[in-house]
Amino acid sequence: MNGVADGGVNGMADGGVNSVADGGVNRLTVARTRAELAKERDAMSGTVAVVMTMGALHDGHAALLRAARDRADHLIATIFVNPLQFGPNEDFDRYPRTLDADLAICRQYGVDLVFAPERAEMYPHGEPAVRVNPGPLGEQLEGASRPGFFHGVLTVVLKLLHLTRPQLSFFGEKDYQQVTLVRRMVRDLDLPVEIVAVPTVREPDGLALSSRNSYLSAAERQAALSLSAALRAGAAAADRGLGADAALAAARSTFAERSASPGGTPDVRLDYLVLTDPDLGPAPAHGPARLLIAAWVGTTRLIDNWPVRL
Repeated sequence: MNGVADGGVNGMADGGVNSVADGGVNRLTVARTRAELAKERDAMSGTVAVVMTMGALHDGHAALLRAARDRADHLIATIFVNPLQFGPNEDFDRYPRTLDADLAICRQYGVDLVFAPERAEMYPHGEPAVRVNPGPLGEQLEGASRPGFFHGVLTVVLKLLHLTRPQLSFFGEKDYQQVTLVRRMVRDLDLPVEIVAVPTVREPDGLALSSRNSYLSAAERQAALSLSAALRAGAAAADRGLGADAALAAARSTFAERSASPGGTPDVRLDYLVLTDPDLGPAPAHGPARLLIAAWVGTTRLIDNWPVRL
């Protein structure tokens, strides 16, 4: 991961905090150590917002940065590919790392400070022996398919909240279970921060933006549209007043139809497709609900969700 030298977004000078500016405007400071972060954070007054990312930024992250910039006097972005949330056979080594491009996006959207630590800086004593337990919800859905995932997510989120000390923290609704669990952690541990959820950003054809979309071939990308098509079908059935069972059945039917292809190429496999209440409990008979889906498209696992009113 390379960072920033003065006057551009290529190459980071060794040692200390580094800044980038275009003609003296939109200056972006990059901190690589806790000490550098603390010094820059201490100089901030007013409302501070943080957007936590693993890099490979896209328009979905840009929406988070815009929303945060609108509400805060100062904006911090973190860029860290967190090893704790990857299983032994997952894509930690493969996950895209595009720091130079990420810094350019951060500067474009008015980020004041980027914290981009190395693994040893984030976990100076090795992998932490004490981690946040997400509770029963953290073992369902994504937690069932990716054991230990939310232990790693909540642990790094808690650490970054402590290090950045924001009043506001912005998360995307595409990772709906994640933002739900982060809110519960903040509530249950009395953390002095407001968690703000930002709606999912989609391509014109409905595909939810994700850094992992870069793994998809052209054929796989087309097949991946079966996820959003299923969600839209379920929401449409609910809008017609057909009830929870019919909404879920419509989503399942549409996914099966859209994911089928002659010869089974690309391979599309459903992991889960569920209808819940907004807090991921049992679906209500009436009122707001959420459809959530996860599926493998080739070797890439994708997730999506959609608000529903029953």
